[in-house]
Amino acid sequence: MAHPWIFWTGFHLLIALLIAVDMRVFQRKDRVTNFKKCLTLTFFWIGIALLFNLFIYFYFGSERALQFFTGYLIEKSLSVDNLFIFLLIFSHFHTPVLYQRRVLVWGIVGALVFRITLILAGVALIEQFHWMFYIFGVFLLYSGTQLMLQKQRPFSQGFAYGMLNRLLPVAQGRENGKFFVKSSGRWKVTSLFLVLLLIECSDIVFALDSIPAIFAITTDPFIIYTSNVFAILGLRSLYFLLSSSLNKLKYLKFGLAAIVLFVGIKMLISSILPISLSVSLVVITIILAVTIVVSMKLAKQR
Repeated sequence: MAHPWIFWTGFHLLIALLIAVDMRVFQRKDRVTNFKKCLTLTFFWIGIALLFNLFIYFYFGSERALQFFTGYLIEKSLSVDNLFIFLLIFSHFHTPVLYQRRVLVWGIVGALVFRITLILAGVALIEQFHWMFYIFGVFLLYSGTQLMLQKQRPFSQGFAYGMLNRLLPVAQGRENGKFFVKSSGRWKVTSLFLVLLLIECSDIVFALDSIPAIFAITTDPFIIYTSNVFAILGLRSLYFLLSSSLNKLKYLKFGLAAIVLFVGIKMLISSILPISLSVSLVVITIILAVTIVVSMKLAKQR
């Protein structure tokens, strides 16, 4: 389904306005974000996503609305895995909490640019070569199996950081929250900028899993992109909300792996035994709820 340019333009204007409200109203200065503010922001972004879902329902119909909601739930749940990597990167490089918010703001902006490119390319491939649908399904089975076995992602902070450190002129000493500084008559990047690049690299790795997953729900680029955007925009507040309790959710990886495997199987058997959107939504919700409850209970028993 092709959407007029006005929908794309209007959506980006809406997102720009919402980000401005987030930055100006909720977080005027680089302060350490408290729990209450993070909780408010998390519900703010979820509420906006649901209101947009309501708009899709009234304008495009119930089928598109269900696709958006299911896609949003998939992207939101899979993006939780990103939070563990964010925590790992910030902890490894001792990034002050004061500067983590700034890194995540720009990291999310970069993620949006990359994801729309990946989504449009993926949709074009599926439309031209339908067999790519099954390739994505196989890829998701592989990714889900790797995650289930808790094997490391193809991403190493130490290796990536070392390469970036050699390729870019890096300033030594305190950066005071800046990404670029002028030193010895030339501009150099700071270690904080390298941390930002690592955040971007981690998102690219995770996007390679999450984008193919939503193709099992719909190939409408507008629905895929908008559900992705709303899932990503709430990541920053969700990170600070859960950062103190992420260790308690260590078994959530098994649930995320199960979701990826389910979506991969759904794609592979689509021509033989198609699984409806409502069934997919119920399965994904149950998997996510069960693994969160189990993780929290096991964490309390330790």
